[in-house]
Amino acid sequence: MLLESLQIKEILDNTYPIDLLLLADETLEAIEKYVDNSRVYSAWHEQKEIAVFCLYPIDDKTLEIKNIAVHTAYQNKHIGSYLIDQIKSIARQQSYQTLIVGTSDTGEAQIRFYERNGFVLYAKRENFFIDHYPEPIFENGKQMIDMVLLKCAIS
Repeated sequence: MLLESLQIKEILDNTYPIDLLLLADETLEAIEKYVDNSRVYSAWHEQKEIAVFCLYPIDDKTLEIKNIAVHTAYQNKHIGSYLIDQIKSIARQQSYQTLIVGTSDTGEAQIRFYERNGFVLYAKRENFFIDHYPEPIFENGKQMIDMVLLKCAIS
């Protein structure tokens, strides 16, 4: 019932749900580097904004998921997978051929999530979290250092 009632809306007025965006990115400064050049969408359930995703065009064939986050009260309810399906649909409608996403190599749960949703590992950006964030960031008790990149073909 929850998934059927979700409404996906593109945010056109720059009123981004920063609290949700910060669930998937560590700093406001990092978000500000991509949010204005992305198409940002939010998911609504019963008049409440519960999820967000940002889609950034790399080129005319490749779209990057810069941010995807679900409010903590709504996590583990298959909303993330539903959003990935919606993102694939949006990408298909806009004639993109490939979706890419990056996450920390310490984020085992995130990597498994993307793999379950059709993504495969294809590259690594070494020292990404050291080079792009002023303070060390830890996840699962480990310092985030490298970003792994995953991709999915849009059919």
